[in-house]
Amino acid sequence: MRKLKLQVQMSVDGFVGGPNGELDWMTWDHDDKLIGYINELTDSSDTILLGRKMTDGFVNYWTRVLDNPDSPEYTFAKKMVDMPKVVFSRTLEESQWANTVIAKGDIAEGVRALKEQDGKDMVVYGGAGFVTSLIDHDLIDEYHIFVNPAAIGEGLTIFSPGAKKLNLIASTPYECGVVVNKYQPSNK
Repeated sequence: MRKLKLQVQMSVDGFVGGPNGELDWMTWDHDDKLIGYINELTDSSDTILLGRKMTDGFVNYWTRVLDNPDSPEYTFAKKMVDMPKVVFSRTLEESQWANTVIAKGDIAEGVRALKEQDGKDMVVYGGAGFVTSLIDHDLIDEYHIFVNPAAIGEGLTIFSPGAKKLNLIASTPYECGVVVNKYQPSNK
């Protein structure tokens, strides 16, 4: 069965975005070892899951990077644009993005069906509400939490109130100040 892996940026005080989704607190100058980790995680997957609210900005950003072959992000952008994407939405009827299909209906049933398909693992980047739904339905198999060296005091979180037991698999600090904590749910 395919795994669903979450890759998410988080502040040291547990937020994935400012109150209005601001990301100005994130560390953008990733060192080579962290970039290597991101590439390994991406290469272990063949499908990206996204919530509707995040998709437009995500796809458009990586598509724009492809307009500049000299960009240091060009090779990664090609992966992001070329990799199949599944967008979960209650409102969209069809996809306006390349390599992207719309999944309607129950999120838990849809993700479980995707996990049963052949292929590599899947990765989810967001958005916050979508990730919260995945966590609440116990659909995340691995958490790759990129803890940024910033505290923002308030903002968006992905964890609903109540205890969520996770097992720490690895914790790796990087030169840029980001610490990646890899967890698995204690029930997996």
